[in-house]
Amino acid sequence: MLISHKGFVYTLNVITFVKYSLFVYSINQKKQFKMKKITLLAFALLASVSSFAQKWSLDKAHAKMTFTVTHLLMSEVDGVFKSFDATITSSKEDFSDAVFDLTADLKQVTTNQEMRDGHLQKADMFDTEKFPTMTFKSTGITAAGPKKYKLTGNLTLKGVTKPVTLDLTLVGTGAARDGKKLVGFKATGTVKRTDFGVGAMPSAVVSEEVELRASGEFKAN
Repeated sequence: MLISHKGFVYTLNVITFVKYSLFVYSINQKKQFKMKKITLLAFALLASVSSFAQKWSLDKAHAKMTFTVTHLLMSEVDGVFKSFDATITSSKEDFSDAVFDLTADLKQVTTNQEMRDGHLQKADMFDTEKFPTMTFKSTGITAAGPKKYKLTGNLTLKGVTKPVTLDLTLVGTGAARDGKKLVGFKATGTVKRTDFGVGAMPSAVVSEEVELRASGEFKAN
């Protein structure tokens, strides 16, 4: 059967359109395949990085956290956080990329004086009915000498979050009886209690500045 010139042109256009469609489809498939490969590679890299990050848990039997204020410009009063926990996450042996997380139970604070301890729980002090915990999460760490660092992070107390900088010392490393790695750290720093709405008394009665100290052993998970 003979095909007219118009029919031939129409058939040719259809064939050309089909070929072009297949070509475009092929290009899109290749792009999608490449995108899938890139996505899978990205996930693989993230998994690889996180797999090298070592987590450490606090050995509470060998840990201590305290604070100190000055009373009447002449004597120091110490407080002890009886219940707290902390973790470290780091992928480097020297802990130069370490991330510290800490939570303390403010209902378990003692200054070795019952009346004063009771006052600490009140609304003008820690207000533990509304804010039972204090937290710290580090946001950065920089070297400050052999085994010494400046640790920056966010301290949250009484519903207020403020940036703080702590002096951090790597006290030592070792191994537990089960062979797991151990590391000891000490951190010190100073915060202003009124920045967090703690205590309305004048600084001549209780110092504005509060010294924080924490030390402890951490065990590799």
